Amino acid sequence: MQSDAGERFELHRWLYRTMFTIRTVEERLARSFMAGLIHGACHTYVGEEAVAAGVCASLSEDDAVFSTHRGHGHALAKGVSPVALIAELYGRETGVSHGRGGSMHLFAPEIGLMGTSGIVGPCILQAAGAGYSAKLLGNGSVGVAFFGDGAVGNGAFHEGLNLAAIYDLPALFVCENNLYATEVPFSHASRNPEVAPRAENYGIPGVTVDGNDVLAVHEAASRAIRRARDGGGPTLIEARTYRTRPHAEGMGLTGVYRTEEEVAAWREKDPIKMFRSRILSDETMTESDLDRMESDIKSEVDEAEQEAAAAPWPDRGTAARHAYREAP
Repeated sequence: MQSDAGERFELHRWLYRTMFTIRTVEERLARSFMAGLIHGACHTYVGEEAVAAGVCASLSEDDAVFSTHRGHGHALAKGVSPVALIAELYGRETGVSHGRGGSMHLFAPEIGLMGTSGIVGPCILQAAGAGYSAKLLGNGSVGVAFFGDGAVGNGAFHEGLNLAAIYDLPALFVCENNLYATEVPFSHASRNPEVAPRAENYGIPGVTVDGNDVLAVHEAASRAIRRARDGGGPTLIEARTYRTRPHAEGMGLTGVYRTEEEVAAWREKDPIKMFRSRILSDETMTESDLDRMESDIKSEVDEAEQEAAAAPWPDRGTAARHAYREAP
């Protein structure tokens, strides 16, 4: 029993720290965008933190993650440091992609973050490819794709899931259904408002979870990842969640596509607030423990932002690096 209690404490602490770190970094980046420190678009992950944390808690550095334009949360949950993420959005040499990628192109292969992309859907095919490689190598790793509901209408969704199913690939497909693709309601883009049942078309499990309940996400993801590692094949998870900031910073929060009342209702179901209440009711940690953790994270992110802002710009002489094959 002591071991179970200890494992639960460590899991809950990691999940809460990860979620609160993502939230704090994203809120800082939203302010940085308004201050003109970020070059290019900035798509924040505020409101969806439970999905990245719940899935990545069961992954190792050997597992390959592929993500989207809204990939900051996945990067942080997979192990990218706040300073490396912020520096990347600031276009600095110390950024995770050395200032070359910006908000939508984060790459850290040393920890299994194999790339985020502003193109809708390719991460699904890439995760299938990673699963195929893992199966050929027999190394027990898993390919994971995070994508939004907008990608479900892309051909890559059908192709990737179908291929993974045919070959029983160790892959996990995580649809973060936040109800809108940019400002288009999912209900307008598809006559079928559900994603998980589509897995039946490919003969693989499809699971729907409350994407704002980090423990529910973790349970579903850990089961699917174990299944993949054991040779059981891929799983599709639909995590129903909501972004409580605009599609991208600088765009309207509400308007013709959603109301202030809708956003306010979802903020009441905030994943961090919900998990904090759960931790306190379970007596996993005390209120002072959580307050101290939050204070420490805020200080760490403040220091990370200052370090990122002081970092050097990339050397312009290296602008063509990684664009062409270098001579041996």
